[in-house]
Amino acid sequence: MDVYLICLTIIGIATLSMAWMPAISEKIRISYTIIYLLLGVLVYSIFPILPKPDPIEHNTFIVHFSELVVLISIMGTGLKIDEPFKFKTWRVPFRLVSYTMLISIALFAFIAWYFLKLNWATSILLGAVLAPTDPVLASDVQVGPPLEDNKDNVRFSLSAEGGMNDGMAFPFTWLAITLGIISTNGDASITEWVWKDLFYRIIVGVAAGFILGRLLAFLVFYLPDKTNFVHIKDGFVGVATTLSVYGVTELLHGYGFIAVFVTALTIRNFEMDHKYHQKVHSFTDQIERILIAVLLMIFGGALVNGILNDLTWPMALAGLAFIFVVRPLAGMVSLIGTGIHRKEKLGISFFGIRGIGSFFYLSFALGHFNFPNQRGLWSLVSFIVLISI
Repeated sequence: MDVYLICLTIIGIATLSMAWMPAISEKIRISYTIIYLLLGVLVYSIFPILPKPDPIEHNTFIVHFSELVVLISIMGTGLKIDEPFKFKTWRVPFRLVSYTMLISIALFAFIAWYFLKLNWATSILLGAVLAPTDPVLASDVQVGPPLEDNKDNVRFSLSAEGGMNDGMAFPFTWLAITLGIISTNGDASITEWVWKDLFYRIIVGVAAGFILGRLLAFLVFYLPDKTNFVHIKDGFVGVATTLSVYGVTELLHGYGFIAVFVTALTIRNFEMDHKYHQKVHSFTDQIERILIAVLLMIFGGALVNGILNDLTWPMALAGLAFIFVVRPLAGMVSLIGTGIHRKEKLGISFFGIRGIGSFFYLSFALGHFNFPNQRGLWSLVSFIVLISI
């Protein structure tokens, strides 16, 4: 059988079914992420001739494909948040991307170092990889499309956190890489990490996102209303903006993830109630769901092909501890004094879902430094993502 034609057919059927899947998922109360994961397991079991999705062998592909999925998701997340950006009303998300993230990284790094006997560079890498709430797989617990005026604290907080913290995990991923390099040949420094990876890249990401977002909002909303400038009606502008902003920011050595989310918020807040946001978000959401379907099936295939083979009982216990202890504990501590209801605090703290972002950060880090026991790292992260799903 022709492997290419089999792959083409499977992808076509999978993406076509995504047209019905959200409605079916809502009716049966089972996330479509579970369905596509199981579909991937089934397909790879039936067709063993399919290319094995080995994350070590195909690291570059995993980096770029997961990067694309996260980028599209971040743009869609920023566009669908109806809450105007103000530091006072966004205090909970800011706590989640600062206190919660730092506590999660520190606690799991300690667990990995003390209980799993990993070195500090690898331990910090795992903390950074697992700290961010995934904007892709967490869509079921986020706000709905734009202009729904959803005031749910849990959904708003998880949406804003998912959009912001993928970029905020980058400095600590670079810290792990820096520590790894220092431990081998010493051709790196903490000082450079502080000014470049911790400060410069974040500042450039925020600045580029705001400037480019204002520029695009000016072209899309202001000029057509004030002059005879062309009215833009196409929904693909969101995806095009995502790729453009990310590319420009990364060329300036800033964090593109941060820039894309800031751009989305800037565009949304420029004309908060404009119906064009619905069209842009709808197109972005469709592209995101197609990419998710494919990536989840690949993940299902990786499960069939032994991505969990290097998982040990201590690793499994550490993974369960992260999901059921570390993240909830970090969230509850961070939300002390916010004034929101205890049940909402529990919801926000528990639903910090790990996902595609963790795959990206791990493959990114492994592409920049040869961390030990890479298959073990993939087994642990994959197990945590699987449990999250």
